[in-house]
Amino acid sequence: MRISDLLAIGELRLTLLTGDPHREFGAVHITDLPEPGRYLSGGELVLTGLMWRHAPGDSARFASALARAGAAAVGAGLARLGHVPADLVAACEAAGLPVVEVPTEVSFGRVAELAAPGLSADARDARDALGRHRRLVAAIAEGAGLRELFELTAAELGVTGAVISAAGEVVAGSAPDPAALARAYLTAPRLPAYAHGRTIFGVGRGHRAAGWALACDGDLLGRADLGHELAACVALERGRMEEGRRVERRLAGQLVGAALAGADPSELNARLRTCGLDAAEPYAVVNVTAARPGATRGPDPVTLGGRVVEELLSREIVAADGPGGAVALVPLRGATVGRLAARLRAGAGVLSALPGTRVCCGLSGALTGAAGVKGGIEESGHARRLAEARGGGVVTSDEIYTHALLLATVPGDVRRSFSSRLLSPLLDYDRRHQSELVRTLGVFLDCAGSWNACAERLHVHVNTVRYRVRRIEELTGRNLSAMADRVDFFLALRDTAPPT
Repeated sequence: MRISDLLAIGELRLTLLTGDPHREFGAVHITDLPEPGRYLSGGELVLTGLMWRHAPGDSARFASALARAGAAAVGAGLARLGHVPADLVAACEAAGLPVVEVPTEVSFGRVAELAAPGLSADARDARDALGRHRRLVAAIAEGAGLRELFELTAAELGVTGAVISAAGEVVAGSAPDPAALARAYLTAPRLPAYAHGRTIFGVGRGHRAAGWALACDGDLLGRADLGHELAACVALERGRMEEGRRVERRLAGQLVGAALAGADPSELNARLRTCGLDAAEPYAVVNVTAARPGATRGPDPVTLGGRVVEELLSREIVAADGPGGAVALVPLRGATVGRLAARLRAGAGVLSALPGTRVCCGLSGALTGAAGVKGGIEESGHARRLAEARGGGVVTSDEIYTHALLLATVPGDVRRSFSSRLLSPLLDYDRRHQSELVRTLGVFLDCAGSWNACAERLHVHVNTVRYRVRRIEELTGRNLSAMADRVDFFLALRDTAPPT
């Protein structure tokens, strides 16, 4: 069928914006994927609602993908933007693709239906299937949530499944083991991937650490276009949710900035209420980074950390950029800091499966009112830095008021040098004589210098302990009856973590 034949159908009121009206097409393909070329076989009129366009640069990528796949023309709907962007017209013109404008009141299904007499039976079957896909996109565009989307998906396509966050939470739908699906999503070399009886598709183009996955029941690798279309619908709904959260993040950022600047308590209490926290309501401060050592592209550790902690806490809070880490004030509302820490650790444990990304999370104690905001930010920041020194994980404020915090502030090479100089004589002696001086030292310190308790723990005679302690003192020139030397040994052992 020629484009001019389609333009001649008065009911459709189509307008040719650029290109040759005599171009022929042999099928209709309806899509809102940003790069649908892999699902085209050539010669298609590609109808799109422009759900994929977020910036002018997206148009060139879309048009190039269609041209490489041999598409015949583009039909652009007005329902989302109200117009066909000039950048899309220019990109299609450069790619040699005619562009047809489809009015808002004309459905793509009707366009495909009226084009049917000029299409083959296979093309009409494809048109019917893609029309169902289009109804899914239209439902999201008209305000349907994820629950309604999954109900419609099951009814229209017979496909069931769930949306899973990278932290292993079911966002929508149903899945028996979301943590296992999340790990499969995080570790898959490429998507879609088949795991645990489901086909996993990525949702959107964000970093996987803060991403969502669409897990469709069964093997859809042979129908990947269907999964990608559904994932695009989910991404559209997530994008709509993100629009509202941007305002909340800005308000949270203003609160953090005012607290660190020493603002008046009355101002801070007003900002707390703006952020949904009553002045007398207990809360805790979370401070997070998500580092990607060696990465040169993509989100910075603070921004990614903020998105990660929002997912770890089921998008119940928002995070703002703070000094060194993303900061979130989390209302406790009957929970304890311990329960909050357990929740963070559970999600961070799932995320630890992602190669090349290290989530470091610090958590303050329970706080109330404006007076606690600045201290909570600083306290959670200290805890986060200790988590970074440990290589990742969740650290609470209880853990920072120990020698561990002091060690975390000392550069690693300094700690290693200190430990090596103090313990090297013992380690060398143990290697040469197959003895256990280092182990004995650790147990002796753990037993608070008790000869008998140490002997009992080591299952040796007390005189053996006495001999080994004297040997330790001779080799190191230290005195284990002196508190200062005991502290030095204690810190050196904690940094090297020898077996005990």
